[in-house]
Amino acid sequence: MRRLSHFPLLLAAVLLAAAPHPAHPLTELEASQIRRFQDYLRICTAHPAPDYAGAAAFLLPYAASLGLRTATLHFSPCKSKPLLLLTWPGTDPSLPSILLNSHLDSVPAEPEHWIHPPYAAHRDPATGRVYARGAQDDKCLPVQYLEAIRGLQAAGFAPARTVHVSLVPDEEIGGEDGHEKFVQSEEFRALNVGFMLDEGQASPTDVYRVFYADRLVWKLIVKATGPPGHGSKMFDGAAVGNLMDCIETVAGYRDAQFDKVKSGKCGPGEVVSVNPVYMNAGTPSPTGFVMNMQPSEAEVGFDLRLPPTEDIEQIERRIKEEWAPAHKNLTYQLMKKGPVRDVTGRPLLTPANASNPWWSVFEQAIISSGGKLAKPEILSSTTDARFARQMGVPALGFSPMINTPILLHDHNEFLEDKVFLRGIEVYQHLIRALSSFKG
Repeated sequence: MRRLSHFPLLLAAVLLAAAPHPAHPLTELEASQIRRFQDYLRICTAHPAPDYAGAAAFLLPYAASLGLRTATLHFSPCKSKPLLLLTWPGTDPSLPSILLNSHLDSVPAEPEHWIHPPYAAHRDPATGRVYARGAQDDKCLPVQYLEAIRGLQAAGFAPARTVHVSLVPDEEIGGEDGHEKFVQSEEFRALNVGFMLDEGQASPTDVYRVFYADRLVWKLIVKATGPPGHGSKMFDGAAVGNLMDCIETVAGYRDAQFDKVKSGKCGPGEVVSVNPVYMNAGTPSPTGFVMNMQPSEAEVGFDLRLPPTEDIEQIERRIKEEWAPAHKNLTYQLMKKGPVRDVTGRPLLTPANASNPWWSVFEQAIISSGGKLAKPEILSSTTDARFARQMGVPALGFSPMINTPILLHDHNEFLEDKVFLRGIEVYQHLIRALSSFKG
């Protein structure tokens, strides 16, 4: 009975701990920075009809108010996909410049699955969470870049290296009319970029994540043929049977790769992922499919992602000899999206060690900001950084979001105000260090 008398106090303590922590009070400057973030988030740049004009109308005057030079470039014949280039001139234009990149577009949202409208940029006063599509991926970055520059200007800092900010279209749909064409242009060559920062991902812990490479994006379609037959007949060489052999072989390889991740031996970006994304087989009927007939054709599609360190020729041989061998009446189509090697023939990665002086500057800047870095990773998906790496430009993927669940492309995407504001401080350290580097 005596123990039970403490139960109300214990329950109250548990409920208090579970309650959301109130958002910290904002200074006038912080409140204005959050408002700018919200204003940008309210411009719907989601596909299939991103409002690029609205984004440009917001960002160009914003940058001009800081005294930055602005330019609008177009690499699409329709002229409806602007690439915004913002420039903070350095005191020594002979030094290669710094490029900070972000994409203007975002993926669509399904409003019915959100607790707040995805383009309202609602800030929860109890938690400081700002809910919006693009809050993490990656509309936080342009505002953080510009507010970091504002802070450095207020402190009287002048960069030795010129600092450029590129805000590009179409990253979410492959970047063909955005960063891919940008890095191949005379305008890009004129920038003389020595180092680039692009987007990264949130970290659920208090340690920042950084990415030195993206996985390569391949698409594999395997087609099987065979004689048709009655649904009751058992025979060798049926199209679906041949395709099942392919799928089972690929599944065994996939399981072996996934086991490396589950055991902690490798990170998600350090293995080859191969996932079936569709199957097409059967003879259609008015009510579905003909159930007593085995079809003469069948097809499966795979999403295939490879670390840039993978032996590409070995994977190609595996596809030809093991996954889709011709003697099983299998043919295949392999589509490689984006670059595979840089201009010198090397793998698309940026060394994240002492051999790369830019890495040392980046690492020390994070430490000086009071942050901690996790082991550098290969990003399991892709970003625009791969196009810069293709041109031989060192590039790291980094988004200063700690203690934050990974919600890019997910319902109820959010970023806490204190995490967003802390990111501005981190970028001040990074921009100062990178633009002052004389090596």
